[in-house]
Amino acid sequence: MPAPDVAALLSELERSEPASAEHARSAIDWLTGGEPLETITQLNVCEFLWYTLPCKVTGDRVAIARALGRLLRLGGLERYAALCSSSTTTHILRTYARLGEDAGTAAYQSALDATGVLPPDVPELRWSSIMGPEELGAHGACSAALELAIVSGELVPDPGESLPSAEGRRRLTSRWLTAPRPELGGDNWLHRVQGERLNRWVLGRGTAWRELAQPFEVRLHAPIPAPREAHLDALRWLLEAGRRTGGVPLTQRHNLARSVLAESPWSGAELAAVREVAQDQMGALRRTGRRLVTTQAGERLLGDADLLWETVTAALLAPESGENGFRASAREVALMLLADGAPADRDHVAAVIDCAEWQTAEVDASLNELGKRLDAFGLRAGGRLTAAGRSAALAALRGHALRPRQYVNMT
Repeated sequence: MPAPDVAALLSELERSEPASAEHARSAIDWLTGGEPLETITQLNVCEFLWYTLPCKVTGDRVAIARALGRLLRLGGLERYAALCSSSTTTHILRTYARLGEDAGTAAYQSALDATGVLPPDVPELRWSSIMGPEELGAHGACSAALELAIVSGELVPDPGESLPSAEGRRRLTSRWLTAPRPELGGDNWLHRVQGERLNRWVLGRGTAWRELAQPFEVRLHAPIPAPREAHLDALRWLLEAGRRTGGVPLTQRHNLARSVLAESPWSGAELAAVREVAQDQMGALRRTGRRLVTTQAGERLLGDADLLWETVTAALLAPESGENGFRASAREVALMLLADGAPADRDHVAAVIDCAEWQTAEVDASLNELGKRLDAFGLRAGGRLTAAGRSAALAALRGHALRPRQYVNMT
């Protein structure tokens, strides 16, 4: 059956309900952007009704929504037409009108979550709140797949629930992201999103940054495997000690007890550095009174070598509490320089991030923190990265480059 023609539908509506035709014409232009009517999805309709219409379109918004519903019904899109006159849409439009944009946006987000067609975060990908074209395409495609699975009965609600399970939606999203797509020339959406994020990371921060980061676009394209040789020995030792009955004994000042230092093959300074990163950045250790115990997160790390490696490499660039983005950028530059075998001193780093004289103390603090983390994990020797350290640096840079973009006030 041929797709309904928007112009023909508008002409028919104008003959039967001339008062609705102009409202419908305005709405359909916003909704489709000139694309064929068959390209719209439930997510498109909900976003128009619950965000675009109240925030960007002027006029009688309830009348516009109902006129759009009449047009969609003429086109045989009954499910979408029903959304236009639903109690949910009426409630959200009233919330915007009476309580303002913040309250309306919160109601919109809650209603959108309840549809089940919003792609969830999955292990392979956490969605950005600020999406580039590739990610927006992937998000829309995954939403359409979820909608089809719900409508067809492939995804069914759990007993007593109105939506399919979160786990079922995550599985479908992961499968859709990673499956080769003919429309992408055999590529998959995950690769497209990662490529877009990596390219944005390389190009986004000035000439000196781009010159340093450009070669890493190829080096960071694929996941960085954990080294085969022994690594992270001090961290493993401390996590194992924290699993014992009574945990790791501490002094009155909450330092590691002498008995611990006597038992360990590492110095007190080395173990103190390991403890600080494992406790503050990784959440793998927790102090309880005068003892240090391994947390559930730490238990999982000991049981999963890949997860341990991923968590350690992420910790190299994890922000300290209250830290600004400037310090994080300094650590990124330092890791790139070290991965290339170049010195990562203040002058080199400052030249890349183009910092002012008064910011050099911030650079020093950032480099000291990075050095402490590298040393805690045994990833450098004599000021240079070990083989495991180079792998860790690349893995940390890749993870940072591929992280989702969020608005400043979002976590």
